[in-house]
Amino acid sequence: MSRKDQETYESYSKDSFDNPPEGPVGVHRGNTSLAIRMLPFLVVIIIALLAGILTWGYYSGEFRRINFPWQSKEETSSQVRGSDSSKQEDVKKAQKDKADDKAKQDESEGKAKDDAEQQKAEKNTPAPVAPAQTVNKQTAVHVINGTSINGYAAQKSNALRNAGYANVTPENANGQLPSTTVVRYQNETDKATAEDVAKTLGIAAVEQTPEAPGPVVVILLN
Repeated sequence: MSRKDQETYESYSKDSFDNPPEGPVGVHRGNTSLAIRMLPFLVVIIIALLAGILTWGYYSGEFRRINFPWQSKEETSSQVRGSDSSKQEDVKKAQKDKADDKAKQDESEGKAKDDAEQQKAEKNTPAPVAPAQTVNKQTAVHVINGTSINGYAAQKSNALRNAGYANVTPENANGQLPSTTVVRYQNETDKATAEDVAKTLGIAAVEQTPEAPGPVVVILLN
């Protein structure tokens, strides 16, 4: 710059363009540190962790026990009581179900035990024994003569009287006769007497005949 130009330059008033900043202008900035570059990623990770904790706390019910600054003590106590009440209801229900299952099991075991005892008692109970029949020598005995021998019925009747029979009647045959000599009786209670009569007279055949003309009937044939 010539002296003339310098004088001309200096004759003008100074402004901001006449005092430029020191150092390079318009150049690139230096390298950013690693910590600053990782900061956005750390923020994202922290936000994700907080979101996970909030979600877990909401569904697990743990937040109900936390007293936030904006909650009153009554609201917090109500939430805690509600959570405790719910747990108590679950415990009571589980206890009731367990008691019901035990009662059913006891009832089933008791019934099985009763059935086993009843079967054992029935097995050990002796069969009913029919009352022993006795010979009644006061029973009416009819001796019917179906032979051609005169006085044969009277002869057999005397044999019965000698054996202790007190009510013996000799008779002649009237009507249809069986094919063999037999002693008949009407009722089961007369069976022992009929068998004793047959034994006394030496007769092998003894049969029950409800239509017999007497309690014990002796039919004599050739």
